[in-house]
Amino acid sequence: MALFGNLSTVRPQLVRRSVFDLSFAYLDDALRPGTVANKRVLGVGLGETNRVELGEGAFSLEQSYNSKPRSEGRLESHISYIDIQVLLAGEEIIEVAEIRTLKVSENLTPAKDLIFYHNSQETSPLRLSGLGATAIFYPNDGHMGGLAIGAPVQVRKIVIKVPVA
Repeated sequence: MALFGNLSTVRPQLVRRSVFDLSFAYLDDALRPGTVANKRVLGVGLGETNRVELGEGAFSLEQSYNSKPRSEGRLESHISYIDIQVLLAGEEIIEVAEIRTLKVSENLTPAKDLIFYHNSQETSPLRLSGLGATAIFYPNDGHMGGLAIGAPVQVRKIVIKVPVA
């Protein structure tokens, strides 16, 4: 099931794999003010996403977007990748549910590692707020991110896609 908290508390809870070491080294650099990676992430235009290859099949999606009302969100999950989602600015709610409790609305696999689910009231809200706020989602975790806490705000976030095996 999903892990969440500050990056420093979530990191030691993961099984040691070199691909996680690569991912966390990238995050350490991207969260450090003034680094090339930090400037690149903070420079992502609203509504844009930059992809950065990290090695061993992992990659990062550096994003900037406005949070949205729940009515515009979609529950999703992934089969081939674990999501490490880390906030740099703004705040959002991510709703989470075990996929066994959800009904598939659209399965885009294998062309994309993406499955969408019908809306569900059986989710649990997770609040991400502040630099380094982190949530990790496994293939059994349905999640709906980018949800506004009150009025929409600009969110800067990194989503690292780590291969499952």
